[in-house]
Amino acid sequence: MADSHGKHAKHGTEGEGPLARTALRFTAFTEKWLPDAFGFVLVGTFVVLVFGLITGEPLLKRPDDPAATKGYGLVDAWGLGFWSLITFTLQMAMIIIGGYAVATSGPVARLITRLARIPKSPRTAVAFVAAVAMLASYLNWAFSLIFAAILAREVARNVPKADYRALGAMAFLGLGTVWAQGLSGSAALQVASASSSPAPVQEVIRAGGHASGLIPLSDTIFTWQAIVATLIVYAVGVTMAWFVAPGEGNAKTAEDIGIELRPLIGRGSPYNGQRVDGAEDEQRRPGDWLEHSPLFSLLVVLLGALYLVRYFDGKSFFNALDLNTVNLILFLLAMLLHWRPWRMARAVRDGAPAAAGVLLQFPLYGGIFGMIAYTGISARLAGWLVQASNQFFFPPLVAIYSCVLGVFVPSGGSKWVIEAPYVLDAANQLHVDAGWMVVVYDLGEASANLLQPFWMLPTLAILGLKARDIMGYTFTMFLACFPAALIAVTLLAPHVTG
Repeated sequence: MADSHGKHAKHGTEGEGPLARTALRFTAFTEKWLPDAFGFVLVGTFVVLVFGLITGEPLLKRPDDPAATKGYGLVDAWGLGFWSLITFTLQMAMIIIGGYAVATSGPVARLITRLARIPKSPRTAVAFVAAVAMLASYLNWAFSLIFAAILAREVARNVPKADYRALGAMAFLGLGTVWAQGLSGSAALQVASASSSPAPVQEVIRAGGHASGLIPLSDTIFTWQAIVATLIVYAVGVTMAWFVAPGEGNAKTAEDIGIELRPLIGRGSPYNGQRVDGAEDEQRRPGDWLEHSPLFSLLVVLLGALYLVRYFDGKSFFNALDLNTVNLILFLLAMLLHWRPWRMARAVRDGAPAAAGVLLQFPLYGGIFGMIAYTGISARLAGWLVQASNQFFFPPLVAIYSCVLGVFVPSGGSKWVIEAPYVLDAANQLHVDAGWMVVVYDLGEASANLLQPFWMLPTLAILGLKARDIMGYTFTMFLACFPAALIAVTLLAPHVTG
């Protein structure tokens, strides 16, 4: 692999357009000078602490009323917030693992093989991967990271003259465009679920007119305005993918980069649920029958399906959908697709490392949330946003702010918890619908993923690429998709009724 990247490196930016050259230089700068995501949250903790001290917040103080959620000093607020995201942390970890388990099952691998035969030319191959990746991310962002990466590899094997870097970038496109507007959008699911939304956020939502302290999905991602905005970004993404795909003369194929593309289905494939030696398919002792028999997997699926039928009975599907329900559906689907318990267990084991960043960083994000939500910082930031904007310009201002902050805090769910108290408070003061602000936040937050490599890592690992190989393309896509999102949230905002 080292030789392959050396071969790639000698080409530099020759044959690339000015936007791609700029993006590659930007990537080189960030890889050299910026810390990883864990470094960002460590630094961010003390940036917020110092900001609080500078703006007059006490370091050590407890409110007179023990039940109060405001008025703490920064140290106590940090401690109160540190474990406030524990439920949400597990929910997000399970979304990642469940998405991975579904994407690496045998039936899904066979689906990918069929889909990969559809595009016939290099340009259509790149646009096709972009379109499928965005659809997959709308269903589940974690699933799409694995599914689209495997699809890109298989498409590259069927269309060998397609630019492998462009295919890799398009496999990630869903995380930079529509994922947060879909069924696994963490901000929308969080405000729809009492178990995931912290009490201070629910208080602000109540103040905005939602008596339950929650905002159902029918008021966020499933409003017609949100669907139209999502379709606009989707159309721009597919169109741009078509135009940024290089011709055969300028393309760097998988072979040029030194990537070996093995068949997806067949012995020796790492993605079809079989070990190279097939050892795990063998029953070595009588007690192995349990993990090799599908009986109890099917019983668990039936048990879960019965519960879901009863859960949704008499309810609006979209109003009742929350993080717990999405995770249960993913879990049951993975159990069914893997069929045998040992395959499910191995898929979860293989997918667990992808959740390591969430487990490590989210408690620290909770501490930052505590320092903002349990002190006067939240109200102060809300006041500044109100002063800097008005009802018309507040949505695009929040989208830009969310995107900029997302470059440095690459986590939609935990970052939303940090920002929600003051963003929603400002929205209440400007009479902007709280549900629409979740939509606006989501579109801005997603765009940031095209500018930083944190969530690219699972996709890159499957593709055998590095961030510098694809970020020229993701940066180019950002220059089209983010303005499209800004225009959409600005023009559609007057049609939203709070």
